[in-house]
Amino acid sequence: MEHDFHRIRLLPPYVFAEVNEMKARARSAGRDVIDFGMGNPDLPTPPHIVEKLAEAAQNPRTHRYSASRGIPGLRRAHAAYYARRFGVDIDPETEIIVTLGSKEGFASLAQAICAPGDSVIVPNPTYPIHTFGFLLAGALIRHLPVGPADDFMQRFEHAVRFSLPPPLALVLNYPANPTAQVVDLAFYEEVVRFCRDEGIYVLSDLAYSEIFFEDPPPSILQVPGAKEIAVEFTSMSKTYSMPGWRIGFVAGNPRIIAALTRIKSYLDYGAFTPIQVAAAAALNGPQDCVDEMRDTYRRRRDVLVESFGQAGWDVPSPSATMFAWAPIPEEFASLGSLEFSKLLLSEADIAVSPGLGFGEYGDGFVRIALVENRQRIRQAARNLRRFLVDARVPADPAPRRAVAS
Repeated sequence: MEHDFHRIRLLPPYVFAEVNEMKARARSAGRDVIDFGMGNPDLPTPPHIVEKLAEAAQNPRTHRYSASRGIPGLRRAHAAYYARRFGVDIDPETEIIVTLGSKEGFASLAQAICAPGDSVIVPNPTYPIHTFGFLLAGALIRHLPVGPADDFMQRFEHAVRFSLPPPLALVLNYPANPTAQVVDLAFYEEVVRFCRDEGIYVLSDLAYSEIFFEDPPPSILQVPGAKEIAVEFTSMSKTYSMPGWRIGFVAGNPRIIAALTRIKSYLDYGAFTPIQVAAAAALNGPQDCVDEMRDTYRRRRDVLVESFGQAGWDVPSPSATMFAWAPIPEEFASLGSLEFSKLLLSEADIAVSPGLGFGEYGDGFVRIALVENRQRIRQAARNLRRFLVDARVPADPAPRRAVAS
């Protein structure tokens, strides 16, 4: 018996899967693939965090069910982080919840606040869960093409005026994945003012708050009155190189936090308690490890931009995140991002993420993750130089995809 399941029908073909399958076949054939595809940190979790995990795991009481909204010590540690980093007072009892990474947080929040037919405004290109978490909850998605920050409000206000039904929420993501774009506090002030007037919730993804190379990114919760309409997602994954630990947070508007808390109480019992104890130790402990990781990403960024530029591909230098958002070289632009990514992998053993996977407005770009060391980046540049000299655009390239991730 076969079923055409409704929610599965909502999901378009997963663009990244084609590149991932090609990577697997290339590695099986013994080829040395230099992988800038997934934003999967390669740096080790700092030792003091791992030691705290091991210590907590020795206590058999921590092996019991945990708390779906997070243990009190971790919520207090996150509140303390907001106080020292942003000067924002967060109540750990009513304004913070711990999630199984920010990805799960977005998906669960969509279930908590959306009714079928609600409208949500989502940037494009963007991280896929920003779109599909709400789509799977039955919401209608209005894509907002994102470019320079000074264009945003005009486009956003236009989208609000012509949205039926009026939008329930707006998703923001700065520093942005995949584009690495950043904004200042004045940007958030304008968004908060408009959204309060219009009765629109703001869902801000600040996962890359600590990976920056110029000015530290602000929080939307720094804006007076923002907690009336806004919540913010943060994550331990990139800041402390803990992606597999699956610890994230949502902080802000207590009504939204209460709704998410209730939904999660039906879905999970929270992360393994020793992981939460170790996460609290990370937030409360020495932060020089964060500075060191940031410096590592900065040095990788500089080598990437310089060496790829010398090879013939001008890659804009990102001011934050662990990604570079690179326009497809002009001679290959007709291929689109998926076919260009496949060609780059097959001919140069370099794996990147096609921009199409983040939305149709990303199709002229690829995302390059800074997850290889500097020697490997230079090796990739040598491969790239040969590729740009020898490669030819197929005479009959495959048609471009019309779907996003």
